[in-house]
Amino acid sequence: MRNLARLSAVGASTAILAAGLVTPAQAAATSWGACPAGPGVDARQECATLRVPTDYQASGGPTISLAVSRIKTAKPALRRGVLLIIPGGPGSPGLNRPSIQVKRLPQDVLDRYDIIGFDPRGVGQSSPVSCGFETRDLSLTKLKPYPDADGGIAENVAWSRRIAEACARNGGPLIRHISTRNEARDIDRIRQALGEKKISYWGVSYGTYAGAVYATMFPERTDRVVLDSNDDPDPRRVARQWLANYAVGVEDRFPDFAAWAAARDGEYGFGTDAAAVRRTFLDLAAELDRKPLPWPRANPAELNGNLLREIMLNALYSDTNFAMLAGLMRAAKASDELPPPNTPPVDVLQNTAAHAGATMCNDVEWPDSISRHQRQVTRDRAAHPLTAGMPANMGPCAFWPFKPAEPPVRVTSRGPANVLLIQNLRDPSTPYSGALKMRRALGQRARMVSVDSGGHGVYLANGNACGDQAVTAFLTTGNLPHHDKNC
Repeated sequence: MRNLARLSAVGASTAILAAGLVTPAQAAATSWGACPAGPGVDARQECATLRVPTDYQASGGPTISLAVSRIKTAKPALRRGVLLIIPGGPGSPGLNRPSIQVKRLPQDVLDRYDIIGFDPRGVGQSSPVSCGFETRDLSLTKLKPYPDADGGIAENVAWSRRIAEACARNGGPLIRHISTRNEARDIDRIRQALGEKKISYWGVSYGTYAGAVYATMFPERTDRVVLDSNDDPDPRRVARQWLANYAVGVEDRFPDFAAWAAARDGEYGFGTDAAAVRRTFLDLAAELDRKPLPWPRANPAELNGNLLREIMLNALYSDTNFAMLAGLMRAAKASDELPPPNTPPVDVLQNTAAHAGATMCNDVEWPDSISRHQRQVTRDRAAHPLTAGMPANMGPCAFWPFKPAEPPVRVTSRGPANVLLIQNLRDPSTPYSGALKMRRALGQRARMVSVDSGGHGVYLANGNACGDQAVTAFLTTGNLPHHDKNC
C-alpha cells in the first residue's frame, strides 16, 4: 500500500488527473484502472492518481499525488452523484474505504452514489510523509503524551522536542503543507476531477472537522453532508481541544465497560458493581506504574500503567473490545502470561505520527510554557484519574519549527441547510460535549441525531436502527429531520 509507483502503473488506462490540466469529462472518462492488490479489496474498486499543488499559495509550483478510489453504482439510472468517505485520524488512510463500506451500506445508498475513497495528502499512497522518528519515540505511551508515573512531564518535554526537530530535519517540503485547510482544498480538487458540481460526503472523527471546514470554505459545492462522531471545532484550540476531550470522553464511556465487567464478576473478579470495577482498574494501573510486567514485542516492551491506560482508551471505542481489555487486566492482576501485543508496524506508525503531528501543529499555534503544562497535568490527573493527565500534557506542537501558514477555519452557519450530525452519547474520543459545539457552530445548516450508545463511530457501527435509518433517509432523500432527534 505504500508503493506509489505501483499505483501509477496499475494499468494502461490509469491516467494522471491534474485539475486544470484535464477537463472534468476527460478525468471522469479516462482516469480509472485496477487498484493495487490487497486483503479485502473489492474487485469492483478502481483507483487513480490525482496531482494537486504541494502549496496552494504557489500556483504553478511543485505538485504531489493523491490516491483516489471508487466503486460505481450498479444502477446508473438512480445515480445522484458521489459519496466521498473522509477518513479520521488525522493520519488514517482511506483508499480502501469503498471496499469496506459497500459491504455495510444499505442498497438504497449504493444505488444512488459512486462510493469514493482517498488517502489524504501525506498518507499511505498519497505522497507519504515521514519524519524518521526513533523507534523509542513511537511508543504508544508517547504518541499520546502520558506523563511519568509521578506526574512529571520532563520526559514528555524531551520527546516533544525530538519529534519537532525530526520533522524539521526529515519531513521535507510537504511537512509544512499538511493542514485541514489543504485537505479541504484537496477534496475540492477530487470533486473537480470527478466532474461533479457538488459533492456528498461522510466524515468520521477527524473527518467531521475536515468535512465542516470544507462546508465552510466551499459551502455551495456541498450536496449531502454526514458528520459522524464529531470533533469540537473551537478555532482557538482545534486539536489541542481534541486532546483535552479524551479526559471527558473516557469518563463518559468507562461506566459502560465497568457495568459489563461487573456483570461477569465470576469470570474476571473485578467486583460486582461499576464502582468496584473502576477501583480495580485504577489500582491495577497504579501497581503497574510501580512494577511493570515484561511484555516482549510491545512498544514499550513492558505493560506499565500508562500502556494499560492507553489500551483501555482504545478498547472503549467498541463494546467488542471489552473482553480483550478484561482478559489483559485479569492476566496482569495475576501476573500470568500476557496475551500477544497488538503493536502496529513501525512504518505505519512513522507515517501516521508524522501526518498527525503536521496537521495538528500546522492548523493552529500551541502554547509552549512548560510550567503551564505541568500545572495543567497536575490538575487533570486529579480530576480525571483514568487518563492520568495525558489530555493536558505537552506535545510536539509546542516546539514546532513552522508557524501556521493560515489561521484556523471558524466553522459557521453560512451555507445551505444540508448537514446531518450523528453522535453517540458516550464516545471516548469525540465526546458528546464537543459534538454539541460543532452543532452550535453549524447552526441552521444542521440537524443532530444523538444516539444513546457508547463507542466511537455511529452510522452502521453499533446496531442502533433509529440512528442508522436517520442517516440513510437523509442520504437517499436529502430531507433533514425537522428537529434534532434522540435515538
